[in-house]
Amino acid sequence: MPDKPCCSYTSPDGHQCQETDMGSGFCFWHDGKFDKSGLDLTQKLERYAKKGGLLQGLQLQRANLTGLNLIKQDDEEGFDLSYSNFYRATLTHAHLFNNKIAHSSLMKANLHDASLHYCNLHDTNLLGIKLHNTRIDNIALGSELLQEKQAKAALKKKDKTAALDLFEQSEEIFRNLRKASEQQGLFELAGNFTYKELRMRHAQYPQGSKKRLASSFIDMLCGYGEKPENVIRFSLSLIICCALCYFIFGVMDAGQLMQLNTAASLSDNLSALLNSFYFSVVTFTTLGYGDITPVGFSRFIAAIEAFCGSFSLALFVVVFVKRMTR
Repeated sequence: MPDKPCCSYTSPDGHQCQETDMGSGFCFWHDGKFDKSGLDLTQKLERYAKKGGLLQGLQLQRANLTGLNLIKQDDEEGFDLSYSNFYRATLTHAHLFNNKIAHSSLMKANLHDASLHYCNLHDTNLLGIKLHNTRIDNIALGSELLQEKQAKAALKKKDKTAALDLFEQSEEIFRNLRKASEQQGLFELAGNFTYKELRMRHAQYPQGSKKRLASSFIDMLCGYGEKPENVIRFSLSLIICCALCYFIFGVMDAGQLMQLNTAASLSDNLSALLNSFYFSVVTFTTLGYGDITPVGFSRFIAAIEAFCGSFSLALFVVVFVKRMTR
């Protein structure tokens, strides 16, 4: 008897399925037109995986995969489920530890009480995914979400409508991940997702709008309350800028004007610069020793620096304590 034709599915990285063609050109697992809605395929898929079947490109939309156990014992790489479609699939209580589910779709999949621990989800559609009590620690999402990349590509094509929709989807995904992280007590991870969620919201604001400018300033100042290092960078930048202004406009030290003077020696100018830095630090921290005083336009700069300094110090304490108490 002639051999039965094989499934024609070939994954983008060159893996060929060896299962029998069902008559549509594809096997049961790779036939996207075969309706698997509600079919209990948990044990069948586990057997298929154990015998070495190709798990890339699976078409399991709306399938029932409750309790699915796909864990490779003593294998650092796990199973490769890349390019698969799990749209609206039921994966409650599924164990997917260390699996690769990249370039796939988990859109609106139900993963309640499942484990995605150490899963590779690069370029996977996570829109509407249900993550109640789902283990998501150490998941790998890549530097950008799939929708985030698509949004930036749409902006390059000047398709603002599509870009806004994709940025909104990205915001929703990050919000969903943040809530799941908070539920599990993964507060550092939740902080990262909070920052990315707000960045996606920022991208939706019109260019040059007040909301976008305010969002950019808050991000620069403290990373939306998630990055105390931003407060430190802002503070140091302010101290240096104000010090240079004092050096140009001058400050009084023991009745002597200290400022840039091209006719003076290098040592005198260097001394004036160092005194300006000293005065800037004292003003920023609102210590006010009184040994150096501003004159002229330097008074206005000192008033602004003192206000910003007291605000920045208070902000740093809030952001730092928020980070450390996680």
